[in-house]
Amino acid sequence: MSYFWAFVVGGLICVIGQLLLDLTKLTPARILVAFVVSGVVLSAIGLWEPLVDFAGAGATVPIMGFGHTLAQGVEQEIAQHGFIGIFTGGLSACSGGVSASLIFGYIASLLTKSKSQS
Repeated sequence: MSYFWAFVVGGLICVIGQLLLDLTKLTPARILVAFVVSGVVLSAIGLWEPLVDFAGAGATVPIMGFGHTLAQGVEQEIAQHGFIGIFTGGLSACSGGVSASLIFGYIASLLTKSKSQS
């Protein structure tokens, strides 16, 4: 049953994104930011953990999980280092994923040939 709920919740997140693209004049970048911020907000008000307990990867894999990771990183760094943690927490918490994205993106660019954009 956990696979079912992961599929449903992840699918609903994707449906919301598609509806925002189709029915509003929001750009994909603004929708991306809205999803990241919604992950931060859900984390801040304590609704993120119950959502993850219910939906598992259906909640953590979409971009909202990135927002939650940023929020948790900031919270932990503030507890350890004080005010400077506001600036360093999100970066340290997400550095592994961001680094992997950059490295694998670079490798993919070396292995493939881009098509003309005209």
